[in-house]
Amino acid sequence: MIWWYTLGWRQCLEQVKSRIEATLDFFSIGLLLRTLFAPFRQISAGQVRGSLSLQIHAFFDRLISRIIGMAVRLLMIMIGSLTIVINATIGVVMIGAWAVVPLLPFIGLGLYLLGWMPWSN
Repeated sequence: MIWWYTLGWRQCLEQVKSRIEATLDFFSIGLLLRTLFAPFRQISAGQVRGSLSLQIHAFFDRLISRIIGMAVRLLMIMIGSLTIVINATIGVVMIGAWAVVPLLPFIGLGLYLLGWMPWSN
């Protein structure tokens, strides 16, 4: 026989885990790290043939594109990491709150016997 409380705890853990996995999948932090220095939305990133000034111009175009790509990817990594930390923190609070659920009737009874009411001043 399985107690309903343990099933609820398992469900809560699974929800926290799936929420964190969905966030990891949404932000794709691993992919962003692997492509951190890749050019950002550059149409022509191939080899340029021509005069020295044309090659230097193409080099700086690629360099600027890589810097922009790195900045955008770092921003997304930071936002994704913050979102994961927030999700994990909320998950820990939810799991901790679930541990208190069986005690709530006793806490409520104790507060009632002490004369405390939430709507009284």
